[in-house]
Amino acid sequence: MSLNEATAAPRTLLIVGASRGLGHAMAAEFLERGWSVVGTVRDSADTPLHDLAAEYPGRLEIESLDITLPEEIEALRRRLAARRFDMLFVNAGTANHNQDETIAEVSTDEFVRVMVTNALSPMRVIEGLQSLVPGDGLIGIMSSGQGSVSNNEKGGHEVYRCSKAALNMSMRSYAARHSEDPRALVLLAPGWIRTALGGPNAPFSLDETVPTIVSTLLSQQGQQGLRYIDRDGKTVPW
Repeated sequence: MSLNEATAAPRTLLIVGASRGLGHAMAAEFLERGWSVVGTVRDSADTPLHDLAAEYPGRLEIESLDITLPEEIEALRRRLAARRFDMLFVNAGTANHNQDETIAEVSTDEFVRVMVTNALSPMRVIEGLQSLVPGDGLIGIMSSGQGSVSNNEKGGHEVYRCSKAALNMSMRSYAARHSEDPRALVLLAPGWIRTALGGPNAPFSLDETVPTIVSTLLSQQGQQGLRYIDRDGKTVPW
């Protein structure tokens, strides 16, 4: 933590999907940098986030949220209505069970499950919780480089790619509808990282990547409008 971070008034992060993996690691990094954090988990079972809360009493709060249920998003908004967050970040993602399936092969139920989790639900969270973020704040979503239409030259992971491309398009529509909004809007492509979603063969660990991810998000504060960037802050082609 820098001297400025240590002496400044604590800033606040609301991170949706922080029970484990990348979301949990991001929550830990923000806490290490002096932020206060509210992190959501899907159910009441203990998670690594609960262990982290014990390390940071009074600075990490845990809320329950299933992002696929609109009524739970509204309930969270009501619970947090009096709060303001410098950053809202939605870290939600899943993949179809067999990522080698093509669009022609995937079942309708599996396609719908991935699209609802990766594209529809994160945007419902943004729409539902945007009022908690002031004009100088940042709203971000975890996207993927696989959501880039321009960069898709090898195919593969078709269902996952479709869901992230749909998320990107939905966020562009949101940005267009809020073109006068002074807030920073970020679609972040973190790269291939060793998590439950990324799998054991990913080339990078959480320890190697999460500090860079957090620094990049912090660098985007105060920059109005939507950016689709990788963890180093470089623009990803749409």
